[in-house]
Amino acid sequence: MTAEEAKKKIRPLLSEKRYIHSLNVAEEAASLAEKYGADPEKARLAGILHDCMKDLPSEKQLKKMKQFGIILSDTEQAVKKLWHAILGAAYAEKELGIRDPEILEAIRFHTTGKAGMNPLEKVLFIADFISADRDYPGVDRMREKAARSLEEAILEGTAFTIGELAQGGWCIHPDTVSLYNETVLALSHLSRK
Repeated sequence: MTAEEAKKKIRPLLSEKRYIHSLNVAEEAASLAEKYGADPEKARLAGILHDCMKDLPSEKQLKKMKQFGIILSDTEQAVKKLWHAILGAAYAEKELGIRDPEILEAIRFHTTGKAGMNPLEKVLFIADFISADRDYPGVDRMREKAARSLEEAILEGTAFTIGELAQGGWCIHPDTVSLYNETVLALSHLSRK
């Protein structure tokens, strides 16, 4: 599936704001991919598709996950904000015919991240934080870090996410904690060289 075909497929699924966000993430992901050694076309496609299920009401997301045989962990059940990524990867595969495991994994983990992410997963994870439509306190700092180091941006993004979730009394997905710890260790190892 090309990026243009993907745009046509997701357009009816998304609000105008979410559609524009998806296009912005796609462009940011492609740009980061060129800089950090991932495939720009895969990054663009993953960016277009990453939020394809986000505007679906939660009860319909749950119904579709059951239909696809997705079993959520306790943490995933408790945090509905995670559902769209899990469902989005399954939808991309089963309904849109995406077979590339790199693209599917990037979509699946764009919200939580995980330890051991490949370059495509990393660029989509960060592109979602810094796309052109993003305007939150600290986004400029995130953009600066992403321009300098993907790992520094990942550390900033996971720390931001963990802090927000902890302050709100939400569960923190173990994958996010693993990514945070892995990144801290990798950066501290680099600083010792």
